[in-house]
Amino acid sequence: MEQQVVKIKLSSLLIRQILNREYCYINKMSVPINLNPKIPALPKLDDKTKIDIRYMLIAPYASAHIYWDTNLRELVYDLEEPMLTPGEKEILDRIEEAMYEVINVNVAIEKTVESTSEYVDKTARIIIEELDLKVSEQSYSKMFYYLFRDFIGLQSIEPLMKDYYIEDIECNGIDTPVYLIHRMYRNMRTNIKFRNVDELASFVEKLAQKTGRYISYAQPLLDGTLPDGSRINASYTKDVTSKGPTFTIRKFTKIPWTPIQILANETMSPEMLAYFWILLQYKSSILITGGTGSGKTTLLNAIAFFIPPEARVVSLEDTREINLPRENWLPAVARPSIGVGKVGEIDLFSLLKSSFRQNPDYLIVGEVRGQEASVLFQGMASGHSSMSTMHAESVDTLIRRLQTPPISLSPTLINSLDCVAVVTHVNVGGKESRKVKEIVEIVDVNQDGQAVVNTPMSWDPYKNQFFFKKQSKVFERIAKQQGLDLMALQREWVLRAKVLQEMYKKKIMSFEEVGQVINEYYKDPAGVLQKFGIQ
Repeated sequence: MEQQVVKIKLSSLLIRQILNREYCYINKMSVPINLNPKIPALPKLDDKTKIDIRYMLIAPYASAHIYWDTNLRELVYDLEEPMLTPGEKEILDRIEEAMYEVINVNVAIEKTVESTSEYVDKTARIIIEELDLKVSEQSYSKMFYYLFRDFIGLQSIEPLMKDYYIEDIECNGIDTPVYLIHRMYRNMRTNIKFRNVDELASFVEKLAQKTGRYISYAQPLLDGTLPDGSRINASYTKDVTSKGPTFTIRKFTKIPWTPIQILANETMSPEMLAYFWILLQYKSSILITGGTGSGKTTLLNAIAFFIPPEARVVSLEDTREINLPRENWLPAVARPSIGVGKVGEIDLFSLLKSSFRQNPDYLIVGEVRGQEASVLFQGMASGHSSMSTMHAESVDTLIRRLQTPPISLSPTLINSLDCVAVVTHVNVGGKESRKVKEIVEIVDVNQDGQAVVNTPMSWDPYKNQFFFKKQSKVFERIAKQQGLDLMALQREWVLRAKVLQEMYKKKIMSFEEVGQVINEYYKDPAGVLQKFGIQ
């Protein structure tokens, strides 16, 4: 009892000293922590049993270890963090307990990561002095990592959030491993596990706070966006999910994949990318379809590089996923309702109607599902170049979805769409990858909903090769509308395919470099062709 009284008294003193900044902080030694270590080039090995790699996530403390587990007979992802002795763990628990009492939430939320880290470091050292804890600098550096992870980051998930290669993080409840989807090695289990309902519920509450939303027994479902743009879907009670609270994090890629990275990943051929380059220059409308996790938004981001640099772009999404390499871009995100009765809700339909007053040259809608499709296609019909994604495994399925509730689109409006890219997630030679299965041009959709299409490009799964034919109905339409020579347009398509191929050969793949070459080509195509030795 006496110890508890002393602790409370100390905490009260610390609250007054720290929050009022009366404590003179002397001889602070900053703890080195690197949140952006170099992204490693990971090997593509046909034999998964030979994979055994490590790379840093939060240097020098947390790293990923991916290896073949002989007992499970599958690839696993182990998060490796500093090991604490029992004594260090006890001291860390005391520091964290005091931290929860004295931490200034406003400072912890509103400042940058650097200043917040400094604040946590300062507060922790004051607590160590006040409680007269014996901690070496080496032990403290390990403890600070956990303080940083738990107070500033997302606790045990924080290192995974720093892994460039992770796309999704999935927790299915208590006493089950957290799973992830890796760009290179796809689905893997981790060594992270939530042991009890209270711990997991507390973590889900923290996710809700980070998104600015609310989750409770009365409102047990969460759909929101983290400050970094990552998308969160979570549940809170066993009434909804039997294993307890769950969460899925779809990570937001701050630096989007470039067309050349898509090419290097063998998702498309240079001819396919050059085809989209031509279409976007002449303000065609494109829809990307595929199943969940097939890479629709990644492809949408990549081909958006081909939008002319001077054009005004407006993007609309439910949750932020689109990231474009341009300045003249207005990103808009739908806002959910507050409480009951849809108070304050701004849905995609409302955003889309409003967007046409913003004079966009190109309109990008993250995903169409309902009534917003009608407004989008009306915009296409009125001459606005539009791009979007939609869940559909084929063009036939797409056209049926567009014509049936809740979309109920008139068949004549579908004629406003120029082409559809069908993306699929496949296993080629034992390796999982994404492919653009086909590019289909919409030639005509009659009143009965029957479609006449042309497929200028496709992927052969048996030969694992991309094929294309010269006849393109969209090229013919562009040539007629713009008064261009069709043969000259086809030659331009071939030249751009060669430019993309040369960029791949020269490993010009970064966000800035690719954007620079594409923008230069719009201004001085002859100069770029000469630079790459293309005739």
